[in-house]
Amino acid sequence: MHSNGTMLLLYALASIIILILMIAKWRLNPFVSLILVSIGMGAVTGMPLTKVLSAFQDGLGSGIGSTASVIALGTMLGKILAESGGAERIATTTIKIFGPKLIHWAMLVIAFIVGIPIFYQVGFILLIPLVFTLGRASGISLVKLTIPLCAGLATVHGLLPPHPGSMQCVEMLHADVGKTILYGFIVGFPAAILAGPLYGNWITPRIQLPAHNPFAESLEGSSDQDKNLPSFWLTIFSILLPVLLMVFSSGANIFLPHGNNIRAFMNFMGDPVVSLLIALLVSMVTLGFWRGFSSADLLKFTNDCLGPTAGILLLIGAGGGFSEILYRAGVSNAMADLSHVMHLSPIMLGFIIAAVIRVATGSQTVAMSMSGGMLAPIIFSTPGFHSPELLVLSIGAGSSILSHVNDGAFWLLKEYLNMTVSQTFKTWTVSVTIASIAALILTFGLQALGL
Repeated sequence: MHSNGTMLLLYALASIIILILMIAKWRLNPFVSLILVSIGMGAVTGMPLTKVLSAFQDGLGSGIGSTASVIALGTMLGKILAESGGAERIATTTIKIFGPKLIHWAMLVIAFIVGIPIFYQVGFILLIPLVFTLGRASGISLVKLTIPLCAGLATVHGLLPPHPGSMQCVEMLHADVGKTILYGFIVGFPAAILAGPLYGNWITPRIQLPAHNPFAESLEGSSDQDKNLPSFWLTIFSILLPVLLMVFSSGANIFLPHGNNIRAFMNFMGDPVVSLLIALLVSMVTLGFWRGFSSADLLKFTNDCLGPTAGILLLIGAGGGFSEILYRAGVSNAMADLSHVMHLSPIMLGFIIAAVIRVATGSQTVAMSMSGGMLAPIIFSTPGFHSPELLVLSIGAGSSILSHVNDGAFWLLKEYLNMTVSQTFKTWTVSVTIASIAALILTFGLQALGL
């Protein structure tokens, strides 16, 4: 690799270390820290300062633009579920079925199923109110409940179609979609178990959360719903409606050709923003008006819950700005070059390339799409390699590793659980890394079986 590429990698490493120190040790505001480090990274790599600022602003706008509507609509839906007593109904029913000792396992299963058709951020926003309610009702730590939730959602997001990164890899590598989904389940669920309930059990006693959690309090129901909780199935329908719309959209993409009007309509209905908007409007009727709430009540609920989302949107946007600086500086390509010259097997090479791009950009989708594009010409010229589906899984596994401060999901968990940066590394970063390495090992296991 050229010396210029080596210097880029050293600059990127130094910028990440400085960013962590600024936030965790020197207690500087994370949003301000991300801006300063992004400008510094762009400057030392030779980018003109005007282009540094424009790159950061482009990344910030992209980061916020892709998540702001989802977070806002999902938070409103969660607030209505809480105020109507729906979240409490799900909590009491779940505790009754699984018992307090198995609730965290239930969260993994729910997350794994719900996460199949939807983006990580959407699933997190949909299910985090349930975590808060279950925590209050059972007395179980939010860490023990949230780590399985995150592990399930993140694993599915990285391994299984129809998520965009894995679908791009499937197309680029000419893999079979059905086999990829089947192998993804075989690899993903055990990996999520290790990273979720098992690791969550171990880390929970070592994480002390603050007593005050603004997000949990903003989603608490203020009305007395104990005597007349809504139907369990009506509440489940309200939560799963956006999931169902996204499933139908994915099915339309598989079974209907491009240009088909029904496919276009289902893709519109299955868009995360549209599906969440529809679910919110439906919940206003089923869990709002039908429960005796007025329009003024619903307006108050949907306004009150938005305050705590402002800070997290700024952090997600700033993380996107930092990622854009790293990308335009050429750090991703330098990392990919370093991995490429190591002369490893396609599966191991796919894992490493995806991992280093993921660490540099903070995006699973970018890591998977870039890795698939770089590896396609290599595997097509490699004699004896007949496992493109396993290569898709190894790329997905690599794209999940070492999530840190340039990943919006890192800040989602930190802010919603009111953790410190250090605690978020110990929980979220370690969890997704466990899932990543476990998925790689299991993928090699499938290869050993001749699949």
